[in-house]
Amino acid sequence: MVVAPASTATLTAARLTASVGGALHVHSARYGLLVKFPSFSPKRVSPAAVSLRPRRHLLTCTALYKTNFSVKEEGTPETLDYRAFFIDSAGKKVSPWHDIPLHLGDGVFNFVVEIPKDSSAKMEVATDEPFTPIKQDTKKGKLRYYPYNIKWNYGLLPQTWEDPSYANPEVEGALGDNDPVDVVEIGDVRAKIGDVLRVKPVAALAMIDEGELDWKIVAISLNDPRASLVNDMNDVEIYFPGTLTAIRDWFRDYKIPDGKPANKFGLGNKPANKDYALKVITETNDSWAKLIKRSVPAGELSLV
Repeated sequence: MVVAPASTATLTAARLTASVGGALHVHSARYGLLVKFPSFSPKRVSPAAVSLRPRRHLLTCTALYKTNFSVKEEGTPETLDYRAFFIDSAGKKVSPWHDIPLHLGDGVFNFVVEIPKDSSAKMEVATDEPFTPIKQDTKKGKLRYYPYNIKWNYGLLPQTWEDPSYANPEVEGALGDNDPVDVVEIGDVRAKIGDVLRVKPVAALAMIDEGELDWKIVAISLNDPRASLVNDMNDVEIYFPGTLTAIRDWFRDYKIPDGKPANKFGLGNKPANKDYALKVITETNDSWAKLIKRSVPAGELSLV
């Protein structure tokens, strides 16, 4: 049995998948733990019938690419009271940041939609509130809006964290922004707040916002009709020409109408390829694992 990455944290949920090669994979929905049983035969064991009990906690298994979460909205959209909570199959609140698994296997990841394309309300996971619901960001008590609609679905990679104590030597020593990693999803379909999409990363942009590193992972939903054709940043230029430049320019300039300077970008002001994007995801997933195990100070962040 191979376990990776190592974790001493208690597991609260799991996912069961069978690979083409016949291995059984169990993913912790909270901690990203992968347990692999190489000799498993999917023909002999039904995923619905399998459960594992480490210590006193039951790991329930669900099918690949399916989540047992629904979204419950409280309050009225575009008000200070609005919250979009994630609810599990038992009717309990869970965190879209901590409890939705990051990894789905084969280079595919879960992506939580905070801001649907063609909208301007600046929605975000409330990282300092219990169960980290999605709310509209505020400044000085007022709801925040982008000066114009965002052109892509925008949100976060669960179980990632940009560590504010880590100075990235590859990006001008910029410190992490203390948030989950952002995703810009370039597919054609407009998602909804709280949608969880299966995406594959194709590029990364190293935005520097007021001195803080704020990664933008460019990805495409597997539901998009061109998804099978887009596997790296060069494919984006072929099937979505001009999109990478448009994303960079949009995030560079969106604060200018409010009288602020343009944002900057590291890595030579250019997008990095898929492999680099995967490296960013791995590193920030490792940072999140340290955070959730309290190996690093959480500050005001909610870990539930």
